[in-house]
Amino acid sequence: MSAGLDLVTGQGLVGGRDRRFFGGMALAVATTIFAGFAQTYYLKGVFGSPPLPPLVHLHGILFTGWILLFAVQTTLIAAHRIDIHRKLGIAGALLAAAMVVVGLQVAIGLARRGVDPSGMGAPLRFMAIPLFDLLFFAILVGLAVYWRLKSQTHKRLMLLGTLALLPPALFRVPFLGAAGLPVVFGVADLFILVCLVYDRMAHGRIHPAFVWGGLALVLSLPLRLAVASTEAWQSFASWLTR
Repeated sequence: MSAGLDLVTGQGLVGGRDRRFFGGMALAVATTIFAGFAQTYYLKGVFGSPPLPPLVHLHGILFTGWILLFAVQTTLIAAHRIDIHRKLGIAGALLAAAMVVVGLQVAIGLARRGVDPSGMGAPLRFMAIPLFDLLFFAILVGLAVYWRLKSQTHKRLMLLGTLALLPPALFRVPFLGAAGLPVVFGVADLFILVCLVYDRMAHGRIHPAFVWGGLALVLSLPLRLAVASTEAWQSFASWLTR
């Protein structure tokens, strides 16, 4: 997952359920990311997509590395290899920081080139989506690292931080992107809903990390569009892309 991961492997039925759930979510996220960026990145040679700038390649490598690390760390917990899990957490901290820096530059660069995967026809407005994704990713992962010794809080925040990266991939899934913003945001919300339902069924209650972190992500999706429509955002975005 990420820096300082200190998940304690649960024992018994609930612990086994947790391991299967978080492992399944890691697989679902990886599949979604691959589906979204297959044409433009992972299988671009097959689809004849145009070449990408070096910075975008770096961006792809870093974000792919995060998804793979998330899956590996989840597997290590299931295998009771907490020692390796913790060591890899240091690499996760550095990777997360690099992702935010490079992701910011890529989002600005796309807006400068007039790229808008949402179909809104407004690159500066769309830029609010990846920038907010990076903001929530940084906050959630940062909080997860801070509470790394509270395993139940930590692993939920880490999962939510990873889910914060999904909207750009969802926009690029052909049938989802064509359906428009409400559908894309609705699918993103479904991932969070699954987390809430799982907690309620497996633990009898929804953990506060899922409640507050999930609520923040759900509310941020329409909120960022509202912010992006303001003159203040347009001025800020224009300044960023000069």
